[in-house]
Amino acid sequence: MTYQFLTTRRDGPVEYITLNRPDVRNALNLELIAELTAWAAAIADAARQQQVRVAVLAGAGSAFCAGGDANWMASAIGYTEAENLRDAGTLAAMFSALDELPLPLVCRVHGAALGGGAGLAAVSDIVVAEDRTTFGFTEVKLGIVASTISPFVLAKIGRSAARELFLTGTRFPAARAREIGLIHAVESAPDVDARVETYVREILTGGPEAIAASKALIRQVWPKAPGDAASTTAALIAKRRVSPEGQEGLRAFLEKRKPSWSA
Repeated sequence: MTYQFLTTRRDGPVEYITLNRPDVRNALNLELIAELTAWAAAIADAARQQQVRVAVLAGAGSAFCAGGDANWMASAIGYTEAENLRDAGTLAAMFSALDELPLPLVCRVHGAALGGGAGLAAVSDIVVAEDRTTFGFTEVKLGIVASTISPFVLAKIGRSAARELFLTGTRFPAARAREIGLIHAVESAPDVDARVETYVREILTGGPEAIAASKALIRQVWPKAPGDAASTTAALIAKRRVSPEGQEGLRAFLEKRKPSWSA
């Protein structure tokens, strides 16, 4: 598939995808949103066929993603509420598609991740940031709300941090982003790619079906009390133990060898 604002590269079971609007710091517009949604559908299909096992998202140029494109936001001024509802629904669908990918999404962040850019970090499973990256849920500074990204951000950082950062719109450094759980690792610029690849290699040692099931399990179990989740968790482990992948993994462990999927 050919994209205007994305570049992609496949290296064995790893897909590398880069936001490619460097002249506007990879700001989101309707075209980029549509392309990310289409890419998510394509890579999900490839993952189900076990053609790809992990994806790495990055941004070209000086910043990962500086939020919404100024021209896109300017056009929204003249929209009716119904037109804005359709617009917001498109953006929400993109975040949902990325959040629900049946494979790990590793995010490489640098420069700035603001507004929707911070939302992309929130829907990523693992996030590595350069130590000089600036984050922010800055929507209130424009008189609007971090609404479409809020379910994903709240799941990542919790209500307390969201109250501080959504209500002030303040920008914060990578160290603070790690402290609240928005990201997972902070590295100096020369070391970011090595940390990303460390995560990729670790992912490739796990069973791809088990990883997809684990990711889905997190969404299912997270809002439930342990007692309410018991039947779901018991059914899943029973299913995984008798699956071909589960059988192979258990046999490999007992036979002291690598499983068939291990890189």
